[in-house]
Amino acid sequence: MPDKPKAGKKAASGPSTGPVTKSAEKSATPKEAGEPAAPEAAEQHARSTADSTQPRRRQARGERRIAQLLKAASEVFCRNGYTAASTNAIAREAGVSPGTLYQFFPNKEAIAVELGGQLLHRWRDSYGTVFEELDTTLPPERLLDSFLDPLIAFNCENPAFTVLMHGSEIPGRITEEHDAVHSALLVRVEQILGELHPSSPQDVLHRTANMAFAVVKSGLELILAHEGAERDGYITELKNLLLRYLTPLLEAEALAATQRPDAPG
Repeated sequence: MPDKPKAGKKAASGPSTGPVTKSAEKSATPKEAGEPAAPEAAEQHARSTADSTQPRRRQARGERRIAQLLKAASEVFCRNGYTAASTNAIAREAGVSPGTLYQFFPNKEAIAVELGGQLLHRWRDSYGTVFEELDTTLPPERLLDSFLDPLIAFNCENPAFTVLMHGSEIPGRITEEHDAVHSALLVRVEQILGELHPSSPQDVLHRTANMAFAVVKSGLELILAHEGAERDGYITELKNLLLRYLTPLLEAEALAATQRPDAPG
């Protein structure tokens, strides 16, 4: 019989399964420059990249959904009015469930506040500076065009603006912001009238500006209620009405100017 191996000596057959030293591990698995990363490292990198892009994707999807809901709200508010509109009608118009809508807005008022805020921001960015840069030396007809055309264009492009700014049950935050815009425009109209008619007392200028503004507001309602050639006709009527209202004031100033002692003659 063959002798058994003595205690303390390893059997000669088979590879060693004992622990590998660090130096041996390094020599067994060298890392060459440019060698591909290990599968575990690649998987971890992929997970990290996916985790960083997911919030951005979710945010982009959320912004698109909010824009979709606000567009639908604009349609519903214009068609039904703010008071008669409902979150169910807005969700139906947007093609989503009411539950989806409530993920972004708790109620109709929140939708109106967001939509109204965006419209006011758009107004300030698009047309707000136009009235500060009006050239008061223009002939009355052209000056009136310079003031009215941007105002009419914005309201025609954004019909929900009028609905949200003039309704009886509109959230207070919207009306407060609108009142600030209205007050700024009214002040500017008074300034323009003051430049055109410097001899008029301030109270007369204030009343004239308020009356002109009331006419514009009523005229806009008629303009928005019609389309095409009929809308153009109402725009012309509004301009003619304002021109006839303001012309006596301007002519009186021109006459007064010729009668001043320092007037050329």
